[in-house]
Amino acid sequence: MSYKLGKMILPQLEEDRHGVEVVGMFFFEDNCYAMRKGDPIGERLAAVAKRKNIMLMCCDQCSYERELADKLCDGVRIGCFPTLYGALSGNMPDQVITL
Repeated sequence: MSYKLGKMILPQLEEDRHGVEVVGMFFFEDNCYAMRKGDPIGERLAAVAKRKNIMLMCCDQCSYERELADKLCDGVRIGCFPTLYGALSGNMPDQVITL
């Protein structure tokens, strides 16, 4: 995941060339580790998300199991799909892709 996110998706978002408006990103299982404070990819993504108003969320159970709930980058939320849908209800996406 770090290769796809760090070398493909994130540079596209940083350079405004991803091609679609991204309104949120949801992370599962070990992919939540990328969203830890101090992780270079997570910090870059958190900065882009703040600038572009992209909601970042990690699975709540995945975060708790990995003891990450209080160690995530600034602005990263934890929750489950109902939380995700509620948070995006003002700008519902056409597609949901999870990482």
